[in-house]
Amino acid sequence: MSRGALQPSQQKLAEKFTILNDRGIGMLTRIYNIKKACGDPKAKPSYLVDKNLESVVKFIVRKFPAIETRNNNQQLTQLQKEKSEILKNLSLYYFTFVDVMEFKDNVSELLNTIDACQVFFDVTVNFDLTKNYLDLVVTYTTLMMLLSRIEERKAIIGLYNYAHEMTHGASDREYPRLGQMIVDYENPLKKMMEEFVPHGKSLSDALISLQMVYPRRNLSADQWRNAQLLSLISAPSTMLNPAQSDTMPCEYLSLDCMEKWIVFGFVLCHAVLNTDPAALSLWKLALQSSTCLCLFRDEVFHIHKACEDLFVNIRGYNKRLNDIKECKEQALSQAGTMHRERRKFLRSALKELATVLSDQPGLLGPKALFVFMALSFARDEIIWLLRHADNIQKKSTDDFIDKHVAELIFYMEELRAHIRKYGPVMQRYYVQYLSGFDAVILNELVQNLSVCPEDESIIMSSFVNTMTSLTSLGIADHRELGKMMNTIIFHTKMVDSLVEMLVETSDISIFCFYSRAFEKMFQQCLELPSQSRHSISFPLLCTHFMSCTHELCPEERHHIGDRSLSLCNMFLDEMAKQARNLITDICTEQCTLSDQLLPKHCAKTISQAVNKKSKKLTGKKGEPEREKPGVESMRKNRLLVTNLDKLHTALSELCFSINYVPNMVVWEHTFTPREYLTSHLEIRFTKSIVGMTMYNQATQEIAKPSELLTSVRSYMTVLQSIENYVQIDITRVFNNVLLQQTQHLDSHGEPTITSLYTNWYLETLLRQVSNGHIAYFPAMKAFVNLPTENELTFNAEEYSDISEMRSLSELLGPYGMKFLSESLMWHISSQVAELKKLVVDNVEVLNQMRTSFDKPEQMAALFKKLSSVDSVLKRMTIIGVILSFRSLAQEALRDVLSFHIPFLVSSVEDFKDHIPRETDMKVAMNVYELSSAAGLPCEIDPALVVALSSQKSENISPEEEYKIACLLMVFVAVSMPTLASNVMSQYSPAIEGHCNNIHCLAKAVNQIAAALFTIHKGSIEDRLKEFLALASSSLLKIGQETDKMTTRNRESVYLLLDMIVQESPFLTMDLLESCFPYVLLRNAYHAVYKQSISSSA
Repeated sequence: MSRGALQPSQQKLAEKFTILNDRGIGMLTRIYNIKKACGDPKAKPSYLVDKNLESVVKFIVRKFPAIETRNNNQQLTQLQKEKSEILKNLSLYYFTFVDVMEFKDNVSELLNTIDACQVFFDVTVNFDLTKNYLDLVVTYTTLMMLLSRIEERKAIIGLYNYAHEMTHGASDREYPRLGQMIVDYENPLKKMMEEFVPHGKSLSDALISLQMVYPRRNLSADQWRNAQLLSLISAPSTMLNPAQSDTMPCEYLSLDCMEKWIVFGFVLCHAVLNTDPAALSLWKLALQSSTCLCLFRDEVFHIHKACEDLFVNIRGYNKRLNDIKECKEQALSQAGTMHRERRKFLRSALKELATVLSDQPGLLGPKALFVFMALSFARDEIIWLLRHADNIQKKSTDDFIDKHVAELIFYMEELRAHIRKYGPVMQRYYVQYLSGFDAVILNELVQNLSVCPEDESIIMSSFVNTMTSLTSLGIADHRELGKMMNTIIFHTKMVDSLVEMLVETSDISIFCFYSRAFEKMFQQCLELPSQSRHSISFPLLCTHFMSCTHELCPEERHHIGDRSLSLCNMFLDEMAKQARNLITDICTEQCTLSDQLLPKHCAKTISQAVNKKSKKLTGKKGEPEREKPGVESMRKNRLLVTNLDKLHTALSELCFSINYVPNMVVWEHTFTPREYLTSHLEIRFTKSIVGMTMYNQATQEIAKPSELLTSVRSYMTVLQSIENYVQIDITRVFNNVLLQQTQHLDSHGEPTITSLYTNWYLETLLRQVSNGHIAYFPAMKAFVNLPTENELTFNAEEYSDISEMRSLSELLGPYGMKFLSESLMWHISSQVAELKKLVVDNVEVLNQMRTSFDKPEQMAALFKKLSSVDSVLKRMTIIGVILSFRSLAQEALRDVLSFHIPFLVSSVEDFKDHIPRETDMKVAMNVYELSSAAGLPCEIDPALVVALSSQKSENISPEEEYKIACLLMVFVAVSMPTLASNVMSQYSPAIEGHCNNIHCLAKAVNQIAAALFTIHKGSIEDRLKEFLALASSSLLKIGQETDKMTTRNRESVYLLLDMIVQESPFLTMDLLESCFPYVLLRNAYHAVYKQSISSSA
């Protein structure tokens, strides 16, 4: 620095630059927010849209900055009412404008001081001072331009001042100067061109020092490629050499920043364009590179139009106007292509850099400069694209649509992650570099200075004192020292300011203000399978947003924070949805393939094979042979890509993105991408399981349990394979979803497969059994359709055989099967309630019959007095059918659990089989409940006991209840002979039962008796003995009947006694022999078997 009237060292220029630049950004933030608020009808100050104040506002704006309160009292009457509220609500706006004025005063004062001191500026020598100076000039310019764009500024300032005068009797003391400033800066650039005439020399010197730096940064992609820019592996021998430059900070200096310096700077000191070819060359190059510049955030400045408007009225500037037109043409025709090619180059360069550094992070030390250059270059290109895509000035938009921009952002994030992760490596490297190399070189340079205080020979021992003494030197005369100091500053930043360096070179928080473009880029990224692996870069970008806030405008932190959270949430949610949809498509394909392997599809293949063997030709000639499952896996060509291949590729790409980071912190909120996928998979898996049941309420159709199980297993296999792509616990998904499916409703209150199947078996299958369309065949352990006039829409056997019931048990699990049992028991309890009513209606007759079973004539007379005999038998048969279905379900559950948890089931079985006889009934019932949950048969059914004990009749004592239970058994016993007259009561040895399901009475009698007398603490054995005595004597009577119609199926009904005893754990064959001769049973069996042979013949 050359000596002037003032000593620069005493002006604290560095401190002033630092403070004013920071305050300038704060003022820009506040003015930007005022502009946005005034542009939004919802956020606009209410006084500017109030109809009552409309005329007042117009009057104030028209007279601004003059104040007239006396002659217009009528117009200002409304203002008088609102004055206190106006003062209160507009003070923040008003004093922001006052702060702008104060900032302007301080900047003007500092610029005058710099001129007086004749400060030397050269970006290649005293980088920080020059950069701060140019930044301040641009910040000041953009602030005044942004201020002039607030259309309501005069109304706000005028309203506030009028309110102030009405309240305090005088104008605000800042108003006269503030009003004048607003008027002066109506056309800010024109006013500032006049203002900067005295500062032209300093500004032009600083700008012209960019003549080596800016053109070197503004090269084409081909030139970068030829120079192998940013490549670590182009020269392997120098890979470990530190990346050096004489102008270290200039290498990663923002191109966007330099263009603003050049365009605004040379507009302010435009005279130099006519005198200095270097200045003109720089200016033209900047005008050719862009059509618009960023003023602040999403506020832009259209360069060529503004420059034309400024220069058109200046004499002798025709050449400059022609230059502007030429540059505009070039910018419109070539800039888009040039920047597109640069982005293309940077994608591959950053990919190479990130790959090498992930393998060899130690290179971050010597090659740190390359990393920050790469980040800065990429950041500049992304911001250029974002700005120009939003302000397109040409018809062709191809150059401004980049579907691969996500890839560039992704590699930027990867490099940022490397620096954050290996920061200590870099710091250790540069600490050693500073002490081992920089200190030595700096010491030599200081000792060789022509004017040097004595203490500078030991430079590192007292660095602060030494640098203070160096202020007496002219840095212009010692450029080597300046360049060395720039290098040292860069090295110290590598030790102390890595985070700040990341913000300086790679902050792209500007996306916060281009939400629509941001979302559009994200959608394009997801739609392109090759780019979806980079989609995580969009949520990661949301972590940048808070760096654009400023402490002078704290009120916007919440707004920007909320925007970052909502965008991050939306991006992660969309990524998870896309992955979920791909997984669903894969599952659908796999379910289709699994379906081809179902047994039902082999029938056609078998029939073809049989026909081939018997040499019978079936079908038309030339009928194509059906493709066998597995054909899709046979590939003749690697290039052949199936739909499943495409889906897997797209899924692996997207899952790479979801799995890229375990979590990310956005505005003190932690997001975990994998959890989004997990929650979406849970919801979709739940819906898919229920959907695959294909339940149709109208037609009562439902998928077979075995087919649903096959589909669910296929689905689960695909979901399990997701663990190969993403580190998620898919078992947790299975547990959450499948456990919910074992309940009546899921966590969202929606029906589950448990409720659907329970409802279907009760309302469709068992209802048709009651209607006589289906019978239970004990020999087949299944329900089978009976030949009827109206054919059923389903085949009962295909839903109730052993394999289907096991599949149902697999799907519903013990909890679901328990719910099924409880629902069955609820139906039984409603039937028992009706039976009790019938008993009450016949109580006197039944009491007499109970004591007269050994008097045949009396019994015959009493029997005729009984009412609703058929109803009792029908209801008991229905109970028997339900219990038979339950025993099938329980047996299937036992088989399934024995396969999955054999040791636990055997322990439960052992526990049940060894209950001591003297055990308290409550304890025994707990053991039975455990056994029943495992599918084991119990002497007393705990579910039935619970269902029946919940029936509490009013005004009936326990003794009465017990009596009704005893009489119910009597009623059933004495009604059994009537079954012989029913044509459907014939026993069929083939099915080991009767076609009208009366064989199910055996289960009904035993289990109802066991449950009722457990509840009423009666003796089950005694009551069953009584039942056997009554039943056998009643049946023996029909042996003496002569009416063939009455006795047509006598032998078939006799067999019921044998079935009841066989089924009962409480009755024995000896007991039956004492009541009913076994010879009769043997003859009955002989008769029914003989009859079945003759009927089949």
